[in-house]
Amino acid sequence: MQRSSFRQTFFYESGQALVLVLLSLSVVLTIVLFILSRSITDISISTEQADSVRAFSAAEAGIERALITGSSYSDVSIGNASYSVDVSDYSEGQTTFNYPSKLLSGNSMTNWFVSHNTLGNIFCGAGYPCFTGNTLKICWGNEGTSKSTATTPAIEVSVYYENPVGSLANTKLARAVYDPNDARRASNSFAMPDPVGTCQIGGVTYAFQKTITMSGLGIPAGSYTVANGLLFAKVRMLYNTDASHIVGTSVAFAGNTTLPSQGLEIVSTGSSGVTGSESNRRVNVFQSWAEFPFSGLSVFSPYGLVK
Repeated sequence: MQRSSFRQTFFYESGQALVLVLLSLSVVLTIVLFILSRSITDISISTEQADSVRAFSAAEAGIERALITGSSYSDVSIGNASYSVDVSDYSEGQTTFNYPSKLLSGNSMTNWFVSHNTLGNIFCGAGYPCFTGNTLKICWGNEGTSKSTATTPAIEVSVYYENPVGSLANTKLARAVYDPNDARRASNSFAMPDPVGTCQIGGVTYAFQKTITMSGLGIPAGSYTVANGLLFAKVRMLYNTDASHIVGTSVAFAGNTTLPSQGLEIVSTGSSGVTGSESNRRVNVFQSWAEFPFSGLSVFSPYGLVK
C-alpha cells in the first residue's frame, strides 16, 4: 500500500513538473518569436525607409534633368532606383489659369498672352497660338478673407503690349491697382474691385475679383485683337504681409481666344525596391517662362511712375 501511494505521488509530481516545463517552454518560445517578429519588422521598416529615400532622391534627379532639358523621360535607372518624368505645358489651350503658388505682398505672377517656342523665346505662329481678346478677369485672396483688415490683399495689374505690333522695341505698359479695403482706398487712391464678391476659377474659390478690359486700360484695339500684340499681364500682391494668398485669371469671355502655355508642369515619379512592394515618391514642379528684364522695374504711385 505504501509503495502504491508513493508511485501515485511520484507520477503526480512528475506530471506537474512536465506541465511547468511545457509552460516555461511556451513562454520562452513566445518571447523568442516576439523578438524575431520585432527584428523582422524593424528590418522591414528600415528597408522601406531606405527605399523611400532612394525613391525621393530619384524623383528629384528626374526634376533636375527635366529642368535642364525640358524633356520627358521614362524608367531611367539611377543606382538602385529609377524615375519617370512627364513634362507638359501648363494651362495651354485653357481659358483659366490658377497660379500654382500662393503669393506674399510684393510677389507677383505672370499671365502670358504669347507662346514660347522650344528655345523658350516668345513666338506666335503655326503650333504656337497667342491670345487675343479684350477682357480679363483676375481673382485673388484666400476664401473667407476679410476685406477690412490692414493685411487684406490688394493687387497691382500691369499689362505689357506692343504698339504698333511687330517689335519689342514698341513695348508699352498699362497699369491699374485694386483694393478691397474701403477705408484704405481713401488714402491710396486704388480702384475698387467688382462688388459681386467671391469668384471661382477651375474649382478654386477666391475672395475678390476684378474684370478688366484692355480698352478700359487705354490699350488700342490694334494691340489686343492681333496675335503678339498683348505680351503678358503681371499681377502683384500688396499689403498681405501676414499670409500668402492665391491668385488666378480667366479669359472665358466672348471674343477671346484661349491662353497659351503659362510654363512647364514637371511631374517626376521615383521608384525603389522589389517590384510589387516598391516605394514610390512624386515631385511636382511648375516652371514659369523667363520674364522680360524690363518688367517689374517700376512701382506704382497714384501720382506717376517712380523709377
